[in-house]
Amino acid sequence: MSYTAEISRSNPSCFLFLVDRSGSMSEAFAGHQNLRKCDSVADAINKLVHNLILKCARGEGVRHFYDVGVIGYGQEVTPAFSGPLAGRKLVSIGEVAAAPARVEERTRSVPDGKGGTSQRTVKFPIWFEPVAKGMTPMGQALDMAREWLTEWVGAHMDSHPPIVINITDGEATDSGPMNQGEALKALATNDGNTLLFNCHISGRLESPILFPQSEAELPDELARTLFSVSSELPEPIRKMAQVEHRQVGEHARGFAFNADLVELIRFLDIGTRAGNLR
Repeated sequence: MSYTAEISRSNPSCFLFLVDRSGSMSEAFAGHQNLRKCDSVADAINKLVHNLILKCARGEGVRHFYDVGVIGYGQEVTPAFSGPLAGRKLVSIGEVAAAPARVEERTRSVPDGKGGTSQRTVKFPIWFEPVAKGMTPMGQALDMAREWLTEWVGAHMDSHPPIVINITDGEATDSGPMNQGEALKALATNDGNTLLFNCHISGRLESPILFPQSEAELPDELARTLFSVSSELPEPIRKMAQVEHRQVGEHARGFAFNADLVELIRFLDIGTRAGNLR
């Protein structure tokens, strides 16, 4: 199928993030002892949500091009927006823009025009908080995603299909993810099946692998399992990835192994780009 439906206020699309909040997410990224996985993932999701808002901003405000949701899974499986949106499921991007839990001030390095960098204070809105507690009920999270999206797809049959991005550092402690992931991907609009992308944050100090084509490229069984349930990149998204000067094969899947924060953001950003907003 095409994955070319125009994304508009009358036919919005949908992004749903599934985030591992198990106890192991309190551990540091491999090679980054002062950088907890849960903090980095929360930053990446908050940044991507903010980027989606900017993409939908027009002179009259933020247009309803997307519905957005977050499911956290660890000690419990639950909607994971914080602040005014706590407990909400899929929320229009305009409502998300209007209701961050808070706005932090952070500093970042920017080019100073003289070959160096300078520090600049920026506003950083927060919708999703880091949590690391409990086990890894990934199958339950995928089932919850399917329940939410069954209703959404039924109301948006002419829309670009939803994109679900699952971020985890460990093996499911329930029956997931194969059967649940396949059931989720079976949901379809007239433009294509729901897309499931997976990002595996490994504790191994190895180079990241993005958009592989084969299980043979991956070093362990968990990575191969997540790869096998990941969707192939539709041609429009594959072309966006190739713009990043990546070698992305015809049968590449929406999977990342051992992504650090930079690669995680790039992986998510490519998945959330769309060139057909109207």
